[in-house]
Amino acid sequence: MTQAATVNDSTQQALENKLLAPRFYRTDYKALNTLDVSPVREEWNVMMDSFAEDKNRAHFKQSIEFDPKSLDVDPELKSDFLDLLVSSITAEYSGCVLYQEIEKNVENEDISKLMRYMARDESRHAGFINRALKQLGVAVDLSVLKQAKEYHYFRPKFIYYATYLSEKIGYARYITIYRHLQRHPENQFHPIFNWFERWCNDEFAHGEAFALLMRANPKLLRGHNKLWIRFFLLAVYSTMYVRDHSRPKLYQAFGMDPTEFDYRVFEITSEISKQVFPMTLDTDNPKFRAGMERLLELSKRAEQLQARGGLFNQVRRLGVMAQSGITFARLYFLPTIPNALPEQVCMSPAW
Repeated sequence: MTQAATVNDSTQQALENKLLAPRFYRTDYKALNTLDVSPVREEWNVMMDSFAEDKNRAHFKQSIEFDPKSLDVDPELKSDFLDLLVSSITAEYSGCVLYQEIEKNVENEDISKLMRYMARDESRHAGFINRALKQLGVAVDLSVLKQAKEYHYFRPKFIYYATYLSEKIGYARYITIYRHLQRHPENQFHPIFNWFERWCNDEFAHGEAFALLMRANPKLLRGHNKLWIRFFLLAVYSTMYVRDHSRPKLYQAFGMDPTEFDYRVFEITSEISKQVFPMTLDTDNPKFRAGMERLLELSKRAEQLQARGGLFNQVRRLGVMAQSGITFARLYFLPTIPNALPEQVCMSPAW
C-alpha cells in the first residue's frame, strides 16, 4: 500500500508540494555559528527574558468548544476553512521542525536558546490547530509530515528574510482578522479566532528576534542583499494575495473583502518592516495592484489547465507560468520606497 493511501486527506494535502504551499526547509547550520548578537546584547537579553517568562504558557491548553456539524450546512465554507487550517498547521510545523534542527546542530548558545523557545511556540500553535482539525475528523499526522514532506535547502540569510517576513505578516493577518471579528462577532463561525490575539503576539516576538539578528549583522541589509530582500517581499506578498483569493467563501463568511484585507496586511507589514529592511514595496502604486491582479488571473488559469489534464493543456500551462514569471519580474522592478532605519530595534505589537 502506498503512503498516499495510508494517510487521511488533510495529511496528504499538507504533504503536497504545490507552488504556493508552505514548505519545509534545511539550511547551513554551521554558518549560524558565526552570528554575533553582541551589538544588540541589551535588547537581546530583554527579549530572551520575555521568551523565558512564557506568558502564553497556558493559553493554548484551553479547550475548543465547537459543534463540527455546524459547518456541514455550507460545504464550500468548510472546504475553505479546512484549507486555511491545513496550510496554517503546515507552516507552523515547518517552523517548529526547522528551529528544532537548528537548535540541535548549532554550537552558538544564543542561537540555540532562541530556537528552543521558538520551536516551543510553533509546536504549541501546530498542536492547537490540530486539535481543531481533530474535532472535524481530519487531524494532520505530524509524524508523517515530518518524515515524508519534501525538504528544500535555503541559505541562512534567506531563512532570516523569509522567516522575518512570514512571522510579521502572520502577526498582521491574525490581528486584522481578530479585530474585525471582535467588531462583528456574528461573523465568527468558529471559536479558534478567539485565540488569535495572543497567538499573533508570539508571531510578532519571533519576528523581533530575527530583526535583532539582522540588525546585529548589518551586512545582511546592504549591497546586493537589498535585491534579495526586495525579492522576498514581493514573493511573500504575491503568494499571500493569490492564496487568499482562492478562499472566497472564507472571507465572505468573515464579512471581509480579500483584496482590502490583503492590502491592509501589506500596510501593517510594510510599516513594521521599516525597523530593519532598507525599503518597502509601494503597494499603493496602481501598477503594483494591476500586477497582483494579473498574477491572480494567471494562477487561476494555470489551475484550470492543470485540472483539465492532457499534454496540450500542460504545454499551455507552461506558457501561462512563463507569463506569471514575466509579470513577477515587472513587479520586481517597480520603484520601491527607501527606509531610514530607526535607532530603536525592538517594537511593540501596537497595530
